[in-house]
Amino acid sequence: MPTRRDTILTALALSLAGPLRAAELGDDGLHKQDWFTDSFLELGDDLQTAADAGRGLMVLFEQAGCPYCRELHQVNFARPEIVDYLTAHFDVIQLDLWGARAVLDFDGQSLEERALAAKWGVNFTPTTVLFPASRAGATDPRLAEAFRLPGYLKPFHYLSSLEYVVTGEYEKQPFQRYLQDKFEALRAQGIDPDVW
Repeated sequence: MPTRRDTILTALALSLAGPLRAAELGDDGLHKQDWFTDSFLELGDDLQTAADAGRGLMVLFEQAGCPYCRELHQVNFARPEIVDYLTAHFDVIQLDLWGARAVLDFDGQSLEERALAAKWGVNFTPTTVLFPASRAGATDPRLAEAFRLPGYLKPFHYLSSLEYVVTGEYEKQPFQRYLQDKFEALRAQGIDPDVW
């Protein structure tokens, strides 16, 4: 549990770091980042392009007016350690849970964004779906997907989920076990991770 001293030190560190950059809202009501991938929304090709560059693909479902989407952009994506890791390891495609743009799924089926969300069982926003480079060429989205984050995760857990996929740990152990191992390793180093 954070102490009063921890809270004061965090506030001081944030004030010294300067103001956080506010997420920009697009005409569609979704928060935008300049590092999002501009895509023809052909997911198989997008994953192959990312894999050719040594990265995976992240598909991020959001919706206008979503407070947790705003939190993802204003908190998580304001942290350089998350954005640096994310952009080094993934191409990011943003989709609208209720959108009507045509998307070509991994299996070749063309669907509107909202129909793709329903097909993939996306019910919450933000939902982050991660596809590693090793799954390029998959023609079934269920076989291409490595990990899914349904809803908002705080920065420590969000970054840990990215690492979980990039390191291949998703093939070896459940995410909760991965987190427990990470906590134990940090504590052994005398580090109390900021999970709030």
